[in-house]
Amino acid sequence: MSLTITLATTRRILAQLRHDRRTLGLLIGVPSLLMILLRYVMDRPQAFDRYGPILLGVFPFIVMFIVTSIGTLRERTSGTLERLMTMPLGKLDLLVGYALAFGVTALVQAGVVGVIALTWLGLDLQGPVWTLFLVTLLDALLGMALGLFASAFARTEFQAVQFMPAFVLPQVLLAGLFVPRGQMSAVLQWVADVMPLAYAVEAMRELTWHRSVTGTLARDVAVISGCALLALVLGAATLRRRTD
Repeated sequence: MSLTITLATTRRILAQLRHDRRTLGLLIGVPSLLMILLRYVMDRPQAFDRYGPILLGVFPFIVMFIVTSIGTLRERTSGTLERLMTMPLGKLDLLVGYALAFGVTALVQAGVVGVIALTWLGLDLQGPVWTLFLVTLLDALLGMALGLFASAFARTEFQAVQFMPAFVLPQVLLAGLFVPRGQMSAVLQWVADVMPLAYAVEAMRELTWHRSVTGTLARDVAVISGCALLALVLGAATLRRRTD
């Protein structure tokens, strides 16, 4: 792995994103708009304080998954990825470059959405504010990593979008958003325990209930980080040198 090549890949992706206003609008504007809509749909500060932090992590996760999977697949189908792989560019150079570029984007996304929620929307958070930004950032990075991994199995952008129900919706349903995991059947609890979004939801709940960093929160952060790293490694393993 070469740091120079990795950073060059990162700069190339960031330059492309900077000139793609629609994608930037999707990455930054959509999660912010959804949080604003959630606040006024609930119309009760207490309800928003309870569910706002949870969905603050879910929305960036979903958006980053969609944008990353489609963006990566576009480079595959256009031949850009194949040309890059003929150069002295390792798989990890490429994947880490993508991860850094989208990681910077995720950082901006988490900052904008978090500031809007805490100021304009008046989100009352029990836990430390920095942990809210940390978990939101990790959720976005997790969506990015899963999007990179999922793009390896799609041949068209339409297929990449179709992977969203397979990779995202089961996690949303089993993460404890609608029914606490403890109230699910034993089988569903076992399935939920291996889904990273469940730990993201649990981490956000810890922020709404506790004023300090708990052991559960620290464990959830470690699990989310580990799952994102694992998805990147799997993405590197499935990266093909030739497009079909």
